Amino acid sequence: MSQIDARLKELGIVLPVAAAPLANYVPAAITGNLLIISGQLCLGADGKLADQHKGKLGATVSPEEGKAAARNCAINLLAQAKAALGNLDRIARCVRLGGFINATPDFAALAGVMNGASDLMVEALGDKGRHARSTIGVAELPLDAAVEVEAMFEIEA
Repeated sequence: MSQIDARLKELGIVLPVAAAPLANYVPAAITGNLLIISGQLCLGADGKLADQHKGKLGATVSPEEGKAAARNCAINLLAQAKAALGNLDRIARCVRLGGFINATPDFAALAGVMNGASDLMVEALGDKGRHARSTIGVAELPLDAAVEVEAMFEIEA
């Protein structure tokens, strides 16, 4: 068992099966020493979008539910990384996370929602999980998801 898998187990996190793409793209691409993961929705362990993670922050989704949704996105990013790499210990560091928050125009607490993904990445990877990030409010997301997060990892051969 990899060190990162052991850490996830300590956290009580079981990685789901990596979700298949919803359109004409690949879930992950490796170029040089970078692994880029396509945006992951806040699907639960069952592969479904929970009702509390559908809709807009600032309307039907609370900041707490949004933060939990972002955490789910980060778990799904790690599932995609494991599918692409075979072993999560190949991750040298999380370089960047990009978060898209389905929000009303007046919802300003985007950063707090995105902390759900950022915090999970640091919990799972330790210092290798510290990253640069962008957080953007958007008008809509696929399947009416509350949050979508993409990632870039530096990897070892």
